[in-house]
Amino acid sequence: MKNTEHNYAFIDSQNVNLAIRDQGWHLDWKRFRIYLQEKYGVEKAFLFIGYVEGNSELYTALQDAGFLCVFKPTLTYKDGTTKGNCDAELVLQAMIEYQNFNKAVIVTGDGDFYCLAKYFIEQGKLAAIVVPNRFKFSALLKFQVCRPHLRFMNDLKERLSYRGAKKRPHKDGTL
Repeated sequence: MKNTEHNYAFIDSQNVNLAIRDQGWHLDWKRFRIYLQEKYGVEKAFLFIGYVEGNSELYTALQDAGFLCVFKPTLTYKDGTTKGNCDAELVLQAMIEYQNFNKAVIVTGDGDFYCLAKYFIEQGKLAAIVVPNRFKFSALLKFQVCRPHLRFMNDLKERLSYRGAKKRPHKDGTL
């Protein structure tokens, strides 16, 4: 059954990826996109991600799964670490799209988005704050104003974890 709530999701991909991996599993992004549609009526899912040369297969797979990728150029430091913080892009895109959706779903555990969540709550435009890890997220999102909107991904491991490539049968039909 198709959910037609006309909602948009704004996803902090780095926060989600690191928080899920910290719990010992990998998110199946394609399943996650379907989950957002079915659970929250998400028509458009904006995924904010740092652009790294050589990751074009990943970006294509995310787009094929139904995400609208918003790329941020990354910087690589002398120690080999890469930085591509997308917080400002997420907030800007959410405000650009403000008139185009009924409610927003913000997917992050980062307290930098507290002001956006609070504003959407005050305007009656927040469906949920989906936090990747209920045990490790910003105290700002624990404030009373946000609490009724918090949802957690911890219990979604069975439904949303990446299971790897499916085994294909041999020519004789056996595995």
